[in-house]
Amino acid sequence: MKELEGKVALVTGTSRGIGKCIAEELAVNGAIVYANARKENCLNDWANELNQKYSGTIYPIYFDVTDFEKMKLEVYKVWKENQKIDVLVNNAGIEYNENIGMLKREHISEMFAVNTISVIELTQIVAKFMMRNKKGSIINVASVVARYGSSGQSVYSATKGAVISFTKSAAKELGKYKIRVNAVAPGLNDTDMITETSEDYLQRRIDNIALGRIGKPKDVANSVIFLASDMSEYISGQVLGIDGAVCM
Repeated sequence: MKELEGKVALVTGTSRGIGKCIAEELAVNGAIVYANARKENCLNDWANELNQKYSGTIYPIYFDVTDFEKMKLEVYKVWKENQKIDVLVNNAGIEYNENIGMLKREHISEMFAVNTISVIELTQIVAKFMMRNKKGSIINVASVVARYGSSGQSVYSATKGAVISFTKSAAKELGKYKIRVNAVAPGLNDTDMITETSEDYLQRRIDNIALGRIGKPKDVANSVIFLASDMSEYISGQVLGIDGAVCM
């Protein structure tokens, strides 16, 4: 039995890495997936290929998460087509690694706009539709560095720390509508974001992981499936670390 059969899910930032894997695993588990990216048409071929493989259907949906009006319009279309939105995964994110003293104002603003403000705004939009059906699961993608900190990632970790705080408060506020809000906090992950990392630095990071390996996007996606499904119907306001027991 597919855990998410018939559920409607919206996932942001699916053009690569963790977001793309989450969207695919939702489809594998039977969901109707609206996969978001900023660049027009960039997901079309990928979606067509997956739709031939899985019972779930993937629909590309294009908007910039920092464009509130466009985002609101596209989400309304999803609602109008389905009369429900069961799952929201706030995954879109951006990262600049800069040391204190070298932080660029434009990078600070961009990271907060994408990583934090868009999560708050999209949650607000989608929650209004979830309230009508008195159910829903919202999953925010945070980061291990929000919990433990990381040199050179002070602003990035701050944006993700804000996501965790928002998750906990939103869970308490939306619980009366049977809307669950949780976060996942991935550790070092095998995506193209680490391709420019030096081998020595990467190995030091791996040495601090108790399970002895880098995480995979599917590790995160599997956890999202659990939180999106009815298996976690009594779980809300939690932050699930997907980091291999990292020691930072």
